Amino acid sequence: MSTTTPGTPSTTPSATPRTTWRGEPVPEALAALSAPGGLVVCATKVGYILMTTDGAGLERKFDAKRRNRNKPGVVLCADLDQLKALAEVNEEVLALYERHWDQDVLLGCILPWRQDALDRLPDETSRELARDARGTSCFVIRFGRPAEQLVERLWADGRLVFASSANPSGVGNRGRVEGIGGRIEEEADFIVAADDYVASIQPDKDETTRHEQGVMVSLVDRDGALVPVQKGERSVSPAPVLIRRGLDCPVIMENLSEIFPSWDYRHGEYY
Repeated sequence: MSTTTPGTPSTTPSATPRTTWRGEPVPEALAALSAPGGLVVCATKVGYILMTTDGAGLERKFDAKRRNRNKPGVVLCADLDQLKALAEVNEEVLALYERHWDQDVLLGCILPWRQDALDRLPDETSRELARDARGTSCFVIRFGRPAEQLVERLWADGRLVFASSANPSGVGNRGRVEGIGGRIEEEADFIVAADDYVASIQPDKDETTRHEQGVMVSLVDRDGALVPVQKGERSVSPAPVLIRRGLDCPVIMENLSEIFPSWDYRHGEYY
């Protein structure tokens, strides 16, 4: 198997080293992500993502995907303690995350950053590219063991991990490593393949019918401020908005309904 120096783009698709996930953290992927500008492709519950830990890696990610810079990468959370350390939450927001954590359900929510957590962002470039113009990011939990294991190891050392889907912007990878496209394969430093794992999450669906993304819920208003606590009251506004349909959407909508009497469904109203 060919090798490359972590943080350095491969020259040809065939030069990008890869391995098949066998249930344990992949040391080569950890090494690549620990290097400045490292970029790794890894399997999740809904297909493949690009992972990085700093501004240089985010720059490479945007270039590899040919993605607009106004669409920030998501923040992958190893556990709920990390979520609480980074994002501004209230008791109902935390209850929503706790419910999905206990159910092992993939969930991403738009939240403001805690002011005392901004220093955890490794550089000015990551401050720009991991957040939107309002200073919010999408904080994601329960995204799948191949990637979760890497995030857990890196967070143990205090390092954040940012991610986006590993495919050209607007084109799905169908849950197959071959679907990431030649440009992304060429740019990545290492690939953790797990097609069988991806397929196992939605065993009743095939490549043409399975969800290729997770549900995203906005928990902020138009200015990026956290939605108010509802305390069981009706017609509270602003309220949570489900802005992207995806894996386990019926479960997430049921949980939203139990925690928030008022919430909205506006698929496609991306932040």
